[in-house]
Amino acid sequence: MSEQSIWTKNFFSISFVNLFVFISFYALLTTLPLFVMDEWDGTEAQGGLVVTVMLLAAILIRPFSGNILARFGKRKMLLVATILFAVTTIIYLFVNGFVPLLWLRFFHGFSFAIVTTATSAIATDIVPATRRGEGLGYFTMSMNLAIVIGPFLGLTLIQLVSYQMLFVILNIFTIVSVICAFLVKAHDMVDSSYEKGNTFSLHDLFEEKALSISLVGLLIAFSYSSIVSFISVFASSRGLESVSGYFFFVFAVTMLASRPFLGRQFDWRGAKPVIIPCMVLFSIGFIMLSFAYSPVIFLITAGVIGIGYGSLLPFLLALAVEKVDSTRSGYATATFFTMYDSGIALGSFVLGWIITLTGFSNLFYILAVFVILIILMFHLLYKKE
Repeated sequence: MSEQSIWTKNFFSISFVNLFVFISFYALLTTLPLFVMDEWDGTEAQGGLVVTVMLLAAILIRPFSGNILARFGKRKMLLVATILFAVTTIIYLFVNGFVPLLWLRFFHGFSFAIVTTATSAIATDIVPATRRGEGLGYFTMSMNLAIVIGPFLGLTLIQLVSYQMLFVILNIFTIVSVICAFLVKAHDMVDSSYEKGNTFSLHDLFEEKALSISLVGLLIAFSYSSIVSFISVFASSRGLESVSGYFFFVFAVTMLASRPFLGRQFDWRGAKPVIIPCMVLFSIGFIMLSFAYSPVIFLITAGVIGIGYGSLLPFLLALAVEKVDSTRSGYATATFFTMYDSGIALGSFVLGWIITLTGFSNLFYILAVFVILIILMFHLLYKKE
């Protein structure tokens, strides 16, 4: 019997929805603080608030998104949420004050949380179960590419065109995402418990079977937030400003290059033989960062972390959904990303406080040990060989 293909029209369609939504998200994430300061003479704190408000809304709605997908169907909510995301992006062209912008960002966070939960849930259904690690690895490349493309596109465009034109261009991306969403074919299997009129419970917010692996995801995200939030500050403290912009480029290249191989190994050999070595590399990357005083070591470290951390998200997501029925995959996906988003948010705050007490070198030593403890936790929680 021939191996089932990952590369179907459905898979390309859902991946492109994810890509264009995330490009718009990351482009706005990096340019809106500058927009507030440049166009309205806002402060750095106000610029940061337009980022925080959207992330807060996404974290608040994420636990409910699995319930929403189960009640109304994944494809239907994909279409609704993608359209709402596009419409909200259009409104940036007309917003004329800081408070209205905060409200707009808050509502944008709602649609972002639902559409990204829907894309991941549908992707887990589309990918053949026997190739889930490899398939989700390819799917999440759309997020990883957007992390590179979105900020580069946004920051480059505002040097060449007005903010209004930037919003117009991002609107084109979101319209393309809506077109791709209509091309997605998925069975809208609604959870039968809603037809019986069952009362609302915690079961409607979280998938219990996914909680343990999602907790591992939270702790990994907590560690990774040190890279997302502070790598540019760290580079400046070491006199590496000239190469700090290349860190995520090297990170992305090594991650994309290693992911196909690691994805196949995950499917053939199982979770532990792949995830544990990746976590070990992630830990080694933190130790290398503490010694990174030269551009060469700094960029080599980016590659080590790209390989080590780069495939953990899709592999942990695959484990979160592997034991649940397809009607509960939305819940498992929502549970995982709720925990993951919370880890990033919590880490950005807590680790920033720790840096002021210990400095960067000691922080990275602490995180290296912390990741080793996560490995032990994962070994105990995940019993399947």
